[in-house]
Amino acid sequence: MNLRRDVFQAIADPTRRAVLILLATQPMTAGAIATNFDSARPTISKHIRVLAECGLVQPHQKGREIYYEVNASKMNDIEVWLQQFRTTWENRFSKLDTVLETIQKKER
Repeated sequence: MNLRRDVFQAIADPTRRAVLILLATQPMTAGAIATNFDSARPTISKHIRVLAECGLVQPHQKGREIYYEVNASKMNDIEVWLQQFRTTWENRFSKLDTVLETIQKKER
């Protein structure tokens, strides 16, 4: 059964994040990806499957080989979520700047 996984569940694992970084540079086969890790190939294949199930990577068959590549549009889900925090942080830093300016003016 092919369960659709959450992108955040997928990126929670450091190995899967490393796989995404590898695939950001170029499409690769599972075997080529596995050569970059100390884990057994079946373990890396499971990580790739999780990434594929949530849509972060897409398989493409070329001849007898299956190449995996990052699905940039799905990465947008992560960006949208992070943007909420970025906006909050920027607002807080802006308020902090105002407070610091006020303090500096009072010290003069």
